[in-house]
Amino acid sequence: MDNVNEKKLHGCNVVNKEITLPDGRVIKIETGKLAKQADGAVMVTMGQTMVLATVCSAKDAIPGTDFMPLTVEYKEKFASNGRFPGGFTRREGRASDYEILIARLVDRALRPLFPSNYHAETFVNVTLYSADGIDMPDSIAGLAASAALAVSDIPFEGPISEVRVARIDGQMVINPTFEQLEKADIELMVAATLDNIMMVEGEMKEVSEADMLEAIKAAHEAIKVQCQAQIELMETAGKTVKREYCHEDNDEELRQRVHDECYAKAYAQATSCDTDKHHREAMFSQIRDEFKAQFSEEELELKGALIDRYYHDVEREAMRRSILDEGKRLDGRKTNEIRPIWSEVGYLPGPHGSSIFTRGETQSLCTVTLGTKQDEKMIDEALIKGNERFMLHYNFPPFSTGEAKAQRGVGRREIGHGNLACRALKTMVPDDYPYVVRVVSDILESNGSSSMATVCAGTLALMDAGVKIKKPVSGIAMGLISENKGTNYAILSDILGDEDHLGDMDFKTTGTRDGLTACQMDIKVDGLSYEILENALAQAHEGRMYILDRIQETIAEPRADLKPHAPRIVTLNIPKESIGAVIGPGGKIIQEIQATTGTIISIEEIDNMGKVEVVANNKESIDKAIARIKGIVAVPEVGEVYRGKIKSIVTFGAFVEILPGKEGLLHISEIEWRRLEKVEDVLKEGDEIDVKLLDIDKAGKLKLSRKVLLPKPEGYVEPKRSNGPRPDHNGHKE
Repeated sequence: MDNVNEKKLHGCNVVNKEITLPDGRVIKIETGKLAKQADGAVMVTMGQTMVLATVCSAKDAIPGTDFMPLTVEYKEKFASNGRFPGGFTRREGRASDYEILIARLVDRALRPLFPSNYHAETFVNVTLYSADGIDMPDSIAGLAASAALAVSDIPFEGPISEVRVARIDGQMVINPTFEQLEKADIELMVAATLDNIMMVEGEMKEVSEADMLEAIKAAHEAIKVQCQAQIELMETAGKTVKREYCHEDNDEELRQRVHDECYAKAYAQATSCDTDKHHREAMFSQIRDEFKAQFSEEELELKGALIDRYYHDVEREAMRRSILDEGKRLDGRKTNEIRPIWSEVGYLPGPHGSSIFTRGETQSLCTVTLGTKQDEKMIDEALIKGNERFMLHYNFPPFSTGEAKAQRGVGRREIGHGNLACRALKTMVPDDYPYVVRVVSDILESNGSSSMATVCAGTLALMDAGVKIKKPVSGIAMGLISENKGTNYAILSDILGDEDHLGDMDFKTTGTRDGLTACQMDIKVDGLSYEILENALAQAHEGRMYILDRIQETIAEPRADLKPHAPRIVTLNIPKESIGAVIGPGGKIIQEIQATTGTIISIEEIDNMGKVEVVANNKESIDKAIARIKGIVAVPEVGEVYRGKIKSIVTFGAFVEILPGKEGLLHISEIEWRRLEKVEDVLKEGDEIDVKLLDIDKAGKLKLSRKVLLPKPEGYVEPKRSNGPRPDHNGHKE
């Protein structure tokens, strides 16, 4: 049973709320005990995982602000899992990519639900303070953030909650543990209100659209319970009344005037089917500027910002009505039509693989670099440690949209877009692929869906590099224009930037011909039905198949071989007990092998075996190194012929090294069929000869023969053996 408890603790009015998950686990929300000077604060607990969410919002907006200045931060304390941070300072530093990705998930769910006229700076901080590495804290981060808003006086049209849903052994599991998630073939983070889906992001192992929809529905049922719990928490805490604010000064007469004088012109431009992005933007701007021209500089100083805002609304209405009334998109396409596509591979000679993928006015230049174990990305976070063998980095320079500004460091958007493309492609690389793979997508032009262009360009570049991906992957971004709670709507394939900005949905899906591999959806409107989602998924499937056809026209399958300048990697397994012998004291043996063969060798223990990876730019070097390694770990076999090197000569024979560190005695009587007076008559130190292993005695000593590999002379008579004492392997008389 869910319940709300209220009690006095140390003079604090503490309110607790419990939520029971379908599998019986309990989530507890507590407010009134910690961080009481924040506008809202809650501690959310699941098992031993505890996250504190706080929210603070300024009382007034900065003058001239016409957007929602929301900042969401997610932070994991290393102490939460009893660990020290890395680095020289031994303290938490800048947010990791993982923390940024979780913050983005929360941000995207919250942002659309603040009132459109609320412009005060607002900060949401979610911090992990306790964890045992069993439950995944990011699955309760959205719940914590929304609950903090619920118990504050900040205007918010929620509550919302986020859950992770995974399909494990055919069953939908809400908020799975780390261990459970390893067996999932669907993993989605879903955010929703009581009534509507707000955000979806995740990855899948080639599942159908129907399966994905089933997972979203299962997540929404769990979210409804969590939203209702927040409403009860808010009521018990006495936070149902929100603050009053006035962040906009409006002039309704001016608003109507802008509409009356500009709408017809904006509608005509929206329906003109102008395919050039910059010309289209210039023409829309000209309509606004012509309206502004009738005002003096003094009037514009007072009303210019209002005119810009009102005209933006006019432009949005014109674009939407053009699509809903006439079925005309800004560039003249039909709702399900994909922009022209061209692509090529091998454009850059230096990288190990490269491609260009261009769809309309969006273009990605992609490169692939193949590396060794030494190139793995080390992950050292509060709860996650390990190495990453597949990386995808996405860059979005300002010139891609014609902006004249400096290119700075990687932003949150770039990390998010790169992560989506990485999820789309990583499962297509074979699990036992010996190379570390880095894909880099540089967006050279952008007008909608550059992350999906990255997926397509990444597929092309991987195949150009000769990476044996299981199947090619394509991606598409879908849009939505709707009205009257979704009773009248149009689904748009391959959306433009303006259709994303002015529309009601941005829905990206990626996949092979056999199923979905990743998705990301942001909803900006209430009342999105599952019927619309189902239709959007079906239309997206058609678009992805069309794009896949264009990709495979450029390159149908991975190249048969790597590029000539790509590193060559050969792996082999050796017995665990032989690892030390290959490495040698202080690494002496492995270093000597690398120096003499021109290779790079790494060894790690996996599944009670030694996995050896040998890297070089040519096959000859690899073969030499492997021969040396096999020689070290090889066990001599009676009857085998070996190419050995004479290490020393004694009166009764020669000691021959047949394998690294393994010598045997070649007795003088086994050198040739004829009788020899001195070994030196035939052999000398340093000679390489073929010998056969005749026997291994109880002491492990090896008996070799050279003569059995030579033709026996005609009429040869076996000499009589002497009955006198003969020397043993060490030269002593028996």
